[in-house]
Amino acid sequence: MLLISITIILFHSALLTTAALVEPGYRYNEKSKEGPEHWGDLKKEWEACKNGDMQSPIDLSHERVQVVPNSRDMKRHYKPQRAILVNRAHDVAVEWQGDAGYLDINGTHFSLQQAHWHWPSEHTIHGRRFDLELHMVHVNTQPDGTNKTAVLAVLYRYGSFPDPFLSKLGKYMMEIHEEEEEEKSIGVIDPLEIKLGGHMYYKYLGSLTAPPCNEGVIWTINKQIRSVSREQVKLMKETVLKYYAKKNARPVQQLNEREVQLYETKSKHFE
Repeated sequence: MLLISITIILFHSALLTTAALVEPGYRYNEKSKEGPEHWGDLKKEWEACKNGDMQSPIDLSHERVQVVPNSRDMKRHYKPQRAILVNRAHDVAVEWQGDAGYLDINGTHFSLQQAHWHWPSEHTIHGRRFDLELHMVHVNTQPDGTNKTAVLAVLYRYGSFPDPFLSKLGKYMMEIHEEEEEEKSIGVIDPLEIKLGGHMYYKYLGSLTAPPCNEGVIWTINKQIRSVSREQVKLMKETVLKYYAKKNARPVQQLNEREVQLYETKSKHFE
C-alpha cells in the first residue's frame, strides 16, 4: 500500500513538473486555437497582442528606414556574473543572478536580465527570415515601480562556423535535456562573450514578441548576420519540450506609422 502511494505521488509530481514547463498558455502553431492569431483572446491582460498598433516583430526593409550616421547613442557596459540556464518550455534562456551590467541608451541605463533564442528569427530583412534570433532583455525600473524594456537582438544564419557563446552552453543544454531538469547553474558568464560584429543596427519602438505583448519596448537589432551551426539550433530545439520544438517565432506584425532607423556607430562599446 505504501509503495502504491509513493508511486502515485511520484506520478503526480511528474505531471506538475510538466505542467510548470508548459505554463505559458500560448502556442506558436498558427493552426492552434492558442496560436499567435488568438493570443489576444486568451486573456484580458494579453489584449495588446491583437489591439496594439506597435507590435513586434517587424520586417526591417520598409521604405521608412532612415540612416543615422556617426551615432553614439548606445553603449554596452556588461560584467561577468553568475547565471543559470533555464528550459522555459518554449525557449532556452540564460538568466543572470545578479548585476551583470547595463545597456546605456541616450544616458538611460537598462539592466541586463536574461538572453533567450527564437527559431527561426522573428524579425526579417527584405522579407527574409533567418535561422535563429537572440534577444538580450534589459529593464529600467521607473519611479512608479513599472519597468521599461529594451531588447538587443542578433540574427544568425546557418554557416560553417558555430556560434562561440552557444558552444559554451552546449554541454549544459544536453544535461538539461537528458536529466529533464528545468534549470542548471552555469557558473560565471560574461555577457560580452555574446559577440555582435559590425557597427550598424536597426532601431524602432515595438513590443514584447510573446504575451502579454506589452508595447513601448526599445528594439535594437544588429544588422550584421552571424553564423550558427545546424547542430546548435537542433540542440536547442531538443532541449525544450517537443510541443515547441518546431518553431517559437511570432509572425511579422504591421509597421503602421512607425519609423525604423538604421544607425551607424564606431563606438568600441558596441561590438
